[in-house]
Amino acid sequence: MHMTITKNRLSTFISHTAAVTFLAAAGTLGLHAQQSAGTTQPLPPISLKTSLTAPLDLSKPGLSTPDDLKYSSSTGSEELANVENFNIGASEDQPPPRRRYGRPNYNDSHTNSDGSAKYSFFVGGGFTMPTSDMGKSLSTSYNIQAGGGRNFSKKLGVMLQFDWDNFGIQTATLNNLLNIYDGPPLFFTDQNGNPLSQISGSSHVWSFTVDPIYNFYEHDNKGAYVVGGGGFYHKTATFSTPALGQECDFFGNCFQFQVNQRFDSYTSNAAGVNIGGGVTYKFSRFSGTKFYAEARFVHTFNSARNFSFGDANLNGLNVFPQNSVNSNYIPITFGIRF
Repeated sequence: MHMTITKNRLSTFISHTAAVTFLAAAGTLGLHAQQSAGTTQPLPPISLKTSLTAPLDLSKPGLSTPDDLKYSSSTGSEELANVENFNIGASEDQPPPRRRYGRPNYNDSHTNSDGSAKYSFFVGGGFTMPTSDMGKSLSTSYNIQAGGGRNFSKKLGVMLQFDWDNFGIQTATLNNLLNIYDGPPLFFTDQNGNPLSQISGSSHVWSFTVDPIYNFYEHDNKGAYVVGGGGFYHKTATFSTPALGQECDFFGNCFQFQVNQRFDSYTSNAAGVNIGGGVTYKFSRFSGTKFYAEARFVHTFNSARNFSFGDANLNGLNVFPQNSVNSNYIPITFGIRF
């Protein structure tokens, strides 16, 4: 019984092995047959240049030509010619294209061709020091400056300028004038008929000038310039003495107060010149606003006078001749240009 079961298993294994071997042999023969058929009929070689340059033929059956693919035959020929003549490598026959760059032109109603603003303005203030003979009777005080003008380029411009230069009068000069006013032949008195006890005074020069300006240095946010010109100068000196004033309100209540009452003044008009220089600083290199600091020397051509144009009856006596002689002073100014 045992021997029968073993023979059955062995026969089953042999039959299965034979079936697998037959199927493997059949597949191998089919594959060789396909390879032999492909060898006898090789595919044609592919030319990349011919494929790229060949015109697109949309006239074959089954192909449609949409409107956005229609093109002119002349345009296609020109494009193909350009493709055939195109050479990536550099040669003397086909040099690379060159671009030429000129200086930018910004010229318009507000800007010059070099990028500078056509018009500029400035305002500033500082102090003024009298010099030479003027410095013997006057003292340092404040100044105010304002103006504007036309810039022809970054370097050159012309400014119209107004200046107010104020001066104090030295104490020694006031004491000397007090003796003159209280003595003969003037015998000045106050509102109560008493000789003058004290006097005060001030002087100033206001002017209108035309001043060419040349910016000889400009780098990033720093610059330097020279400036000078000439114009009209009006010089004034005024003297006053303490006095009592009275004022009444709506209800009839009156009260007194002390004021300075002017009693004499002098004026003088003359031509004058100025020259100087300064430095500028921009808080941002892209900003047109500049901080400036400058110093100038001013000289006016006044003529000496022997009489007064003041309010008092001085019988033609010029008590303060310093107002009508040549003036020399140095204003130092700080301000903004924009």
